[in-house]
Amino acid sequence: MASFEDVAHRLRRASHVVALTGAGVSAASGIPTFRGPDGLWKRVRAETLATPEAFANDPKLVWEWYDWRRGMVQQAQPNQAHDVLGRWTRERAGFTLVTQNVDGLHERAGADRLVRLHGSIWHVRCSKPCDAGRADWLDATVPQPRLPPMCPHCGGFVRPAVVWFGEPLDPEVLSRASRAAAAAEVFMVIGTSSVVYPAAGLVHHARRHGAFTVELNTEATAISIDVDASFIGPAADSLSRLDAAVRS
Repeated sequence: MASFEDVAHRLRRASHVVALTGAGVSAASGIPTFRGPDGLWKRVRAETLATPEAFANDPKLVWEWYDWRRGMVQQAQPNQAHDVLGRWTRERAGFTLVTQNVDGLHERAGADRLVRLHGSIWHVRCSKPCDAGRADWLDATVPQPRLPPMCPHCGGFVRPAVVWFGEPLDPEVLSRASRAAAAAEVFMVIGTSSVVYPAAGLVHHARRHGAFTVELNTEATAISIDVDASFIGPAADSLSRLDAAVRS
């Protein structure tokens, strides 16, 4: 395994760097990780709520959960991990940030060139085949005055504009992430369990194209033995240390 100094050296020299982030990046901001024990709500697993079937069966319950999540995120602040990555997107022309997170904290930290694989909790769209409501729009209302919210165009139920279990990623968004991964000289996987595909496949895609691969996570994952460097610890601490080393 490569050392911390090796990673900093490669980051200093690289023209194209990609970082893929997951829920662990927002953990220090008080946002529960999706698969941890704090990811439970009303004794229902998140995976049973974040599906088209759950919304069809009980849209009010699904929206109660998302309204609760929005309220939690609204009170949170970006942490050092968000700040470092946001600054790298602004200062490094060849840096691309790809996130599985829907909380919007990367955006609040000023991230540029952000690829949102799973959408945004702050955007909505009509759940019906409604032409006017098909495109996502920003709705940051917390709490929602009515659950579920209604489409202003057709009166149907509005749904969060996120990718639910069982739904495909937007092909254009996935293509953009794949192209960035293929061009990366350094590919970083930060705060993600690396089990949800196709996002989890991006690091292997990058490695096949010659990227030096790095994992920063609080625990070992399925990809830990495959990457060139793996560091265990909070993302905020590891990224702050890397940022200082790159700048020195």
